[in-house]
Amino acid sequence: MANISLAVAASHAPGLIGMFDQAPRESQQVVSSAYGSLARQIREADLDVIIMVANDHMANNRIREYPDFIVGMAPEHRGPAEFFKDWLACDEYAIPGRPDIAEKILNGLSQRGVRVSATRENLNFDDNISVPVVKTEIEASGVPIIPILQNVTVPPFPDQHRCYEIGRQLADLIENDLPSDLRVGLFATGGMSHEPGGVRDFWIDEDFDNWFLGLLANGDHDKVLAEVTLQRLEEAGSGGTGELLSWILVMGAIGERHCNVLGYTAWDKWRCGIGAVSWDMTSAPAGR
Repeated sequence: MANISLAVAASHAPGLIGMFDQAPRESQQVVSSAYGSLARQIREADLDVIIMVANDHMANNRIREYPDFIVGMAPEHRGPAEFFKDWLACDEYAIPGRPDIAEKILNGLSQRGVRVSATRENLNFDDNISVPVVKTEIEASGVPIIPILQNVTVPPFPDQHRCYEIGRQLADLIENDLPSDLRVGLFATGGMSHEPGGVRDFWIDEDFDNWFLGLLANGDHDKVLAEVTLQRLEEAGSGGTGELLSWILVMGAIGERHCNVLGYTAWDKWRCGIGAVSWDMTSAPAGR
């Protein structure tokens, strides 16, 4: 059976590339250390594919026809999208895809009742996929990716309970529907607290971010699901902090495992709290 060999999560603010050199040295060191650890873990995991769960910034769907998730099935994933190149300020990249696996994910999620669509065309990637790809040097690793872009902007969208359940369904799909011996990595990217374009555009809720990371480090998923509500996410940054739902989806896929917080920093010009975590996949999850 296929298995989840790596599970990580990290923020994806565009300033992590375009404004990195302008940030305070301490913030630069935190980001370099955290993303460097993620890059090392990806290299050492000997993965066959990475499923990247990120949010769609309304660049790939019409607002009146917005699926909960869209799966990228292209044979090659290229970015960043033309409209985002100047802002992101990173080189172009091209990562191989796995259309065969992406098709199984699409069909498997659909059969399990998830509201999901897909495209064989290249998706428009902004910082959602571009930042983690560039900062962890996935292109150099040669590991194929399958992007799954999530709606956390146009209501109604799945809340924390539903995202966690979809994560469990994704794990069941990986175990039972994908080729045997396939080594799969899960990479959630989004958040942390921010309110893009809102009245609190430069405000970062550091108390919320540290509280959330503490919950993950504690490993009590029931507490996460009870307390990290859509309302609480909205209070920590309207229209942005909800991106952390991708982290909760990955948590559902892997169960209660030890979570290692790789770092956290907040610099207002990045307009987003920046954090990263990895989960220990070497032992069985609690309660399973």
